[in-house]
Amino acid sequence: MSGLAPLRASSSAADVMPLHGIDHVEWWVGNAKQAAYVFVHALGFEQLAYAGLETGQRDHVSYVVGQGDIRFVLTGALRGGGPVAEHHHRHGDGVRDIALAVPDVDAAWIHARAQGAAGVEEPHDIEDEHGTVRRATIATFGDTVHTFVDRSAYDGPFLPGFVTRRAGRDAGLLLGIDHVVGNVPEMGPWVAFYERVLGMRELAHFSGEAVSTEYSALMSKVVSSGDGVVKFPINEPATGRRRSQVEEYLEFYDGPGAQHVALTTADIIGTVAELRRRGVEFLSIPDSYYDDLPDRVPEAAGRLAELRAQGILVDRDDEGHLLQVFTAPSGDRPTTFFEVIERHGARGFGEGNFKALFQALEREQERRGNL
Repeated sequence: MSGLAPLRASSSAADVMPLHGIDHVEWWVGNAKQAAYVFVHALGFEQLAYAGLETGQRDHVSYVVGQGDIRFVLTGALRGGGPVAEHHHRHGDGVRDIALAVPDVDAAWIHARAQGAAGVEEPHDIEDEHGTVRRATIATFGDTVHTFVDRSAYDGPFLPGFVTRRAGRDAGLLLGIDHVVGNVPEMGPWVAFYERVLGMRELAHFSGEAVSTEYSALMSKVVSSGDGVVKFPINEPATGRRRSQVEEYLEFYDGPGAQHVALTTADIIGTVAELRRRGVEFLSIPDSYYDDLPDRVPEAAGRLAELRAQGILVDRDDEGHLLQVFTAPSGDRPTTFFEVIERHGARGFGEGNFKALFQALEREQERRGNL
């Protein structure tokens, strides 16, 4: 792979903010080298590129890992006191940048700023012998940002300043980013932000018994680009008898942030089995969840034993069904984690699984003394 191909997606001529997709997600972590090792050896990513002291980067180091169409940047501080070190001190390992591929960075910036988005970095070019990338960055919830990226004139390993450095190989388990979930104290203003600033629309709204248990509750809305290529569910805590998963996240992340990244696969049973073999931990689902599965989702009845063995959840909507599973927290703090999802026509987010999922999360919270 000589360069990172620009994403392309159809969008309406009336779309005020055309989005080609998620260009990459950048994580600010405590030890980028170790994080890259985990992504390569546990999650099946291939290391693609590197920037650090050897490339003239003096205050931080970054490893780029990829699998399918997924690109993650793992960045760690080289000195104390800088923005990466301060971010990690406050939040632990977490998502800093959900970068969006756009056809026109300047137009995206002008529209976003006109709609009230706070600017972090104005449109500018970065270039090397492989070409030019244009970028601009706006703030979103908490310390998270969105960088608008146009790499249509670039054919390098990732971005100018990065060099090719390969390790591992793409295991072919994970294909793309389905959605990224944000946890915030109050979702209404952020739903309005995405509708106004990024031209997204509300795709779904979850509240009530479906997203509550005996002890805790949350509310969630999903915003999506017009063609559905970028989706952001946004959660807020709701009143319950005990502390909800969102409240635990907000406490230990010390503010709003990205709760999890959902990654698509074409074979969730094989993928989860392989990830387990590599040491990835998943939430435990009680056997009783599967008792009525053949009646709820007849399409999955023939795979019942394998689904039960791997702890995979199944749900359906009017357009098809989906299979999903959730990892344990990916770092020391009970904050960020991953979802693996296989879709068969369904456009939902596993609403029928929310109660089982939240009960599994509560069992983990209770073990940590945080319920």
